[in-house]
Amino acid sequence: MMTATSRGPRRLILAATTLIASLAPVQSRAAELRVGAATVSITPDRTVALQGQMNTRISKGVRSPVTATALAIESRQGDRATDHAILVACDLVGIDQAVLDRSRALLKDRLPGFDVRKLVVSATHTHTAPVYSDGQYLIPKDGVMQPLDYAEFLAGRIAEAAAKAWTSRSPGRAGWGLGHAVVAQNRRAVFADGKTVMYGVTGKDDFRGIEGPEDQGIEVLFFWDAEGKLLATAVNVACPSQEVEGDSVIDADFWHEIRQSLKARHGADLQILGWTGAAGDQSPHLMYRKEAEERMRRLRKLSRLEELARRVVAAWEEAYEGARQEQHDDLALIHRVETVDLPLRVVTEEEVAGARKEVATNKPFPERRWVVAWYQDVIDRYDRQKAGTPQPYRMELHAIRLGDVAIATNPFELYTQYGIQMKARSPALQTFVIQLTGPGTYLPTAPAVRGGGYSAIVASSVVGPEGGQVLVDRTVGVLQSLWPSK
Repeated sequence: MMTATSRGPRRLILAATTLIASLAPVQSRAAELRVGAATVSITPDRTVALQGQMNTRISKGVRSPVTATALAIESRQGDRATDHAILVACDLVGIDQAVLDRSRALLKDRLPGFDVRKLVVSATHTHTAPVYSDGQYLIPKDGVMQPLDYAEFLAGRIAEAAAKAWTSRSPGRAGWGLGHAVVAQNRRAVFADGKTVMYGVTGKDDFRGIEGPEDQGIEVLFFWDAEGKLLATAVNVACPSQEVEGDSVIDADFWHEIRQSLKARHGADLQILGWTGAAGDQSPHLMYRKEAEERMRRLRKLSRLEELARRVVAAWEEAYEGARQEQHDDLALIHRVETVDLPLRVVTEEEVAGARKEVATNKPFPERRWVVAWYQDVIDRYDRQKAGTPQPYRMELHAIRLGDVAIATNPFELYTQYGIQMKARSPALQTFVIQLTGPGTYLPTAPAVRGGGYSAIVASSVVGPEGGQVLVDRTVGVLQSLWPSK
């Protein structure tokens, strides 16, 4: 029991403790987060050739607009900016280096204070968007917008979206969440002879299984303004948007339905970025259980695009339910840009002999110029290899820390196994892997190379499994440097 005489010293101790606490410096905020977002159309007003197939397709109209959506994020300590990024997601098959360079040059003129190296542009890999590089297809000169004209238009629109997002930034909050949806299936079927075939018929007697894993996580970032209004969201799906890949109309594929559904639920001015995760061996096309899947879709009275969107939106809502409970306005932002050199895939004598045969077979037919160029590249690589003059594949890696989450980019159609490695080894609570921040050659795994087939043969792949592991290790290493305490 405390006596009357003992209360005096106790009161003095409490008073002194209170005084010390009041004089102690208040812990400073990590940083103030500023956010802006904008969307522009990258849909041409003229007929164009469509990218993504080996044959020339001329557009016959527009089913859904293709867009570029930009997210600008900046961290500040008082009046001082500490780091920034602008990420632009485009409904395209890939990102041509010339388009990226031109977009950055245009943005530099519009935003003198912004480090244009920190503009990140990615593609959703829709196969029904315009061609942006010359020489791949036999395209009529009359009545069709030429690829280089579209490329200039595209670069201008990307810069416009980025500038609008940047100039609109204001204090905001961010959150993150995780949901799950079956969108992708591994599209490589393995058969009894050890060979692998993309979209191989799985009902055959010699079918033995699916080659690799799938990633059904839907990783989502959310951004609110200071008043709590949801401004933007980035949705990371490990699946390319190519459900309607063979059509001859301009189409954003399933991302259009996703955007329409989310806007109907959360406001027409919500900005939605579609980020394609590591998905070089994935597709929304059904590989098995097709009749049962299609029966359920018909009973729901949904198109296939609507069905895929329904699943992604349901997963988004799962993620939102958690994220809205933890909105952060004082997140530190760190954005690293690194150049990474990857070893080239070695071209064998057998492979170059096959490539020469394909070139000879297809060259007499002008409409097959895509195929000719595809195999000619193998011959050119072999010649440089024999001459001792090959250069490593040089790529740009972006690694971003935003609070507890990480974002890592790569320019490939990266097999899912590599993305799983990155996520499992990352020090972040949650890791977003964005592929196709470049032209998008495939990067297969060692089992895929052994199995062969499109997407794993040497014509599909400039960088092989050795380079894939270098990419994983380097990405993880950079992410670890953003979490030094771990």
